[in-house]
Amino acid sequence: MDQAPQAAIAAIENNDIAIKAKEEKKTSKKQQEYNRLTDPSLPRIKGAFVVLARNSELYALRSSMRYLEDRFNHKYNYPWIFLNEQPFTEEFKNLTSMMTKAEVHYGLIPEEHWSYPDWIDEDFAASCRKDLEDRGVAYGGSESYRHMCRYQSGFFMMHPLLDDLDYYWRVEPGVKFSCDMDYDPFRVMQERDLKYGFTIALREYEATIPSLWQHTLDFAKKNPEYIYPRSNPDSLMRLISDDNGWTYNLCHFWSNFEIASVSFMRSEAYQAYFKYLDSQGGFFYERWGDAPVHSIAVSLMLKKSDVHWFYDIGYKHDYFEHCPTEQKWLVNSKCYCDPATSFDFDSGSCTNLFLDVMDRNASSYIITLPDNEDISS
Repeated sequence: MDQAPQAAIAAIENNDIAIKAKEEKKTSKKQQEYNRLTDPSLPRIKGAFVVLARNSELYALRSSMRYLEDRFNHKYNYPWIFLNEQPFTEEFKNLTSMMTKAEVHYGLIPEEHWSYPDWIDEDFAASCRKDLEDRGVAYGGSESYRHMCRYQSGFFMMHPLLDDLDYYWRVEPGVKFSCDMDYDPFRVMQERDLKYGFTIALREYEATIPSLWQHTLDFAKKNPEYIYPRSNPDSLMRLISDDNGWTYNLCHFWSNFEIASVSFMRSEAYQAYFKYLDSQGGFFYERWGDAPVHSIAVSLMLKKSDVHWFYDIGYKHDYFEHCPTEQKWLVNSKCYCDPATSFDFDSGSCTNLFLDVMDRNASSYIITLPDNEDISS
């Protein structure tokens, strides 16, 4: 045989070996990371579940806790932090503490964080609520809902009970978690240096935020040092605007589930944004929600690598549900939800836009690794 063909064959074989070695190294690295992410014996990350709840929501909250404890926290024992604008009853404290072996903490919201600031015209605010209610806007007439949205937008992360945390995981009464969580999402946030994680992305009701984007643009013009350059290829601007920032496309992460960096939410940039919005009165004169406020800030101030879609965490809030649809072993062996019900396929979902902006597919966000029996089933 000629030496040239032999050399060519040898080169191909060497290349195949190199490719295989590279793939094995990559697989090994992924397995090593997963071993850390699933090791409950490691020192716990400075994280906690943070819940805003009323005494009347006790049993809906116990249901949420049962789901999370069974699916995840019985292995890791992350603490629970409960916040309320009214003192918690002894019944509430007793029956929630019974749901977990982890530490529980109960905090009272300062009155100034759940009341009208001096610059708000309360009579005008009442007329604005009446107008939205007459127009059939969800929570349009609710005064308490506005206090809640304002509090969730800029105050809860400042509560002293969060002082020692690096990350918080927001939980609400009456939510469901439909997939086993073998790994620790808090450790994912830390190891991958993430700032924000979500499960559902959707469009906001435009009637609730008619002036929010204009006020956001005004803030950005006055404070350019807080804004991540939209010309950078890893900018998230396209997630919230289809025309390079002229208008808001209404997409936002649904913040009733979010795992986020406390330091980001307490940062000078984020807090300046919240305080500017608060001074404009839209939490009371319109019906600004914390979800678009959080999401716009994330998209303007962070970069792509800071944000993660917790694709393999099945989650349901009210009628909206995220259920994994890929891979077959994940859907069949780790989750009980029906993939066909996942909101990801709805026309109001922003998930496909998120994937397009990130230039990734859903499977690339799967952290969970299959057990041997999962692959064979």
